[in-house]
Amino acid sequence: MAKRKRKTIQEKVLDLVREQGFIRPKDLAKHRIARVHLSRLCKKQLLERVERGLYALPGTDLDTDDITEACRRIPNGVIALISALEHHGLTTQIPHVVWIAIDHKARAPKIEYPPIRLIRSSKMALTYGVQLKKIGKSKIRVYSPAKTVADCFRFRNKIGLDVAIEALRDCRRKKLATIDEIWDAAKVCRMTKVMKPYMEAVS
Repeated sequence: MAKRKRKTIQEKVLDLVREQGFIRPKDLAKHRIARVHLSRLCKKQLLERVERGLYALPGTDLDTDDITEACRRIPNGVIALISALEHHGLTTQIPHVVWIAIDHKARAPKIEYPPIRLIRSSKMALTYGVQLKKIGKSKIRVYSPAKTVADCFRFRNKIGLDVAIEALRDCRRKKLATIDEIWDAAKVCRMTKVMKPYMEAVS
């Protein structure tokens, strides 16, 4: 039996790009691959530098909407509040910024575009209810409908109580989450006392 040919490092990098749609230097670090291979592949025209720190196969049509762009630039963030409501079809508002949650100890990223609005959460609240969604070839992290509703009440001073109430009503009307799922999210966000009367009205 002929020996199976081992893949070169550059072939492994290209496989990662095909799998993800794009690649960053830190993606290589996870596989203990030096970032110099990115520049070498660019010189061979097997990769192209789309923007600073972002590489793709030549001619790749990457998604350029604000949400996917924000997720590329803040890979550990989670789409939240108005942006998550829009993603789930739970608001008629068109957000002028991308709302994204990050760890309360994380350094605020310096990003000129797209315009973002950060909210900070502790580890439990940050990681609860995160869904991985695919938009085109890009993957985003966005809060589930239940967690998004609870967050809207938690940050009602930022977005308005009326927005939170509307989100809760629409979430139940469209059956995107059960009362139990919303209640569990409310517990994580410590919003049970605030949300209880509104939940009783829609249950």
